[in-house]
Amino acid sequence: MGRFVIHPKDNVAVALDNGHKYARQLIRDGEAVIKYGFPIGKAVGNIRPGEHVHVHNLTTCLTERQEYTYQPSRPALPETAPIMIDAYSRDNGQIGIRNDIWIVPTVGCVNSLAERLSRATGALCFTHPYGCSQLGEDLAATQKTLCGLIRHPNAGGVLVLGLGCENNHIAALQRVLGKVNSARIRFLNAQDCEDEMAEGLRLLRELQEIAAEDRRTPVPISRLVVGLKCGGSDGLSGITANPLVGQVTDQLVAMGAACVLTEVPEMFGAEQLLMNRCENEAVFHQTVQLINDWKTYFTAAGQPVSENPSPGNREGGITTLEEKSLGCVQKGGTAPITAVLRGGEAVSKSGLQLLDGPGNDMVAVTNLTAAGCHLILFTTGRGTPLGAPVPTLKIASNSALADKKPAWIDFDAQRETAPSLLRLLTETAGGKPTKNEQNGYRAIAIFKNGVTL
Repeated sequence: MGRFVIHPKDNVAVALDNGHKYARQLIRDGEAVIKYGFPIGKAVGNIRPGEHVHVHNLTTCLTERQEYTYQPSRPALPETAPIMIDAYSRDNGQIGIRNDIWIVPTVGCVNSLAERLSRATGALCFTHPYGCSQLGEDLAATQKTLCGLIRHPNAGGVLVLGLGCENNHIAALQRVLGKVNSARIRFLNAQDCEDEMAEGLRLLRELQEIAAEDRRTPVPISRLVVGLKCGGSDGLSGITANPLVGQVTDQLVAMGAACVLTEVPEMFGAEQLLMNRCENEAVFHQTVQLINDWKTYFTAAGQPVSENPSPGNREGGITTLEEKSLGCVQKGGTAPITAVLRGGEAVSKSGLQLLDGPGNDMVAVTNLTAAGCHLILFTTGRGTPLGAPVPTLKIASNSALADKKPAWIDFDAQRETAPSLLRLLTETAGGKPTKNEQNGYRAIAIFKNGVTL
């Protein structure tokens, strides 16, 4: 296959068969290597025309701290006719695109009980190892994440399953949770009853009877919240899958929907592009703080901010974090950034929003779910079976992956188009199951950064 030049300014081209870079011209020692029209690092030694450009002759230019300026740039969004989707209308004004019953443990000690109840009833359970022996910010993060799941509108009902003696006991969690629809949520402390299995089954059957009365009705797509994620990226991710998702993001935002971009460390090297799209200076300053907080997180642990890409990324042709980031942020299209969400905050307005959190796939999809995303567009060049609690559409950057892993992949970005992806998204919102749902692949992971007692 041939080589593709992404931007006229680029001094490298990408091989379409393996995603690796090759010099278009002489690149002298120390000169910037340009891809996507922006520097992705600097040359180590002279790189001859046609030579392979990778870890042996390209290095990062990322630094721990950087000064940013607000230079507003707001490209026009596409004109798109409104679309309706079929969804469940909730009493609080939200919509859900699924109507499953969820089991949310307060603590890892009841994981096996949750799994047993799940097998007996078909309810979905989301186990995790936390909820006890945690302090301060870690405990708060666990509580906020679990509360985001408990409130999620894709759940027709939720059983909150506790033990009784944990830090995150039900009464403590309820203080964080606040007011909820008591008809849709049940609480069970396993230590409080003689037969916790029988009581759990009773409560879950109550919830299933309530949810069985719910019906889908047409609602505007403007009420949808879509998460954006990439994992196992390769050199084609920034050419096929991510730009294609970016086109759909722009269409969704133009129709009044909300889209959420996370993986903050994978914005390093592309952050100024995002900052310029902030709708006002307040959002710009919040974005600067978001980026700097994550850089501080790395440096406080004695780690370089550029410690990325992963081995799989490198095998797929990605060399530096700048390169990975410039490809990653393309999932956000060109839409203006309307908000920055910190951990535990839920989406409350339309537009493209940035969500605090790491690039780790399991943590990121959990954070997107807890923020209220109804479904996730997940691009991948290497492939992964991972699924979130919400429908997770896997979008392959290359046809070889789509052909090799049809049980994982929902969409082939190398063969198909943005209108096809938007159509699949609306079908998924209306009830069409994704591959992760068909396989029963759903998991959560909660970010941890502190002491365990």
